[in-house]
Amino acid sequence: MQFSVVQGDIAAQEADALVNAAGTSLRMGSGVAGALRREANGPINEEAISKGPVELGAVAVTDAYDLDAGYVIHAAAMPHYGDGRATPQSIREATRNALEAADELGCETLVLPVLGTGAAGFDFERGAELVCGEVWSYEPTSLREVRVIAYSERDYRRVEEIADRLRSP
Repeated sequence: MQFSVVQGDIAAQEADALVNAAGTSLRMGSGVAGALRREANGPINEEAISKGPVELGAVAVTDAYDLDAGYVIHAAAMPHYGDGRATPQSIREATRNALEAADELGCETLVLPVLGTGAAGFDFERGAELVCGEVWSYEPTSLREVRVIAYSERDYRRVEEIADRLRSP
């Protein structure tokens, strides 16, 4: 499986599936979720909410509507209740479950952000280590390409360094 780090807006990516950095309610508010909701140009938020709430670390799948993808995989790395903070376990589980969901859907390409950071309050670099570590260790059945995306140039460089450091020899 090819693994790369890219910079840009996840809502502008082309892939079989895009991963939303979701909370357990699956309500699509700001950040990655807001960008995907706006560009989907359809009832993606309503469809997502109808599949929730989900357990921390779980995923739900919706149509991608007008996004250049077949599916959006909503990966709940943060609770929408209580303290709203992601944990190392929730980030690992949400990442792993998103990869498994993409495989179960027969996807060949997947784009995912660094889950659990931003509004979820988890340290960005540590979150990138957890997400990249899960991608590197994953053994796909249908996935051929996974791209971890960072919005800013600074974050892109940080994720790229982390992914390179974690790369298996």
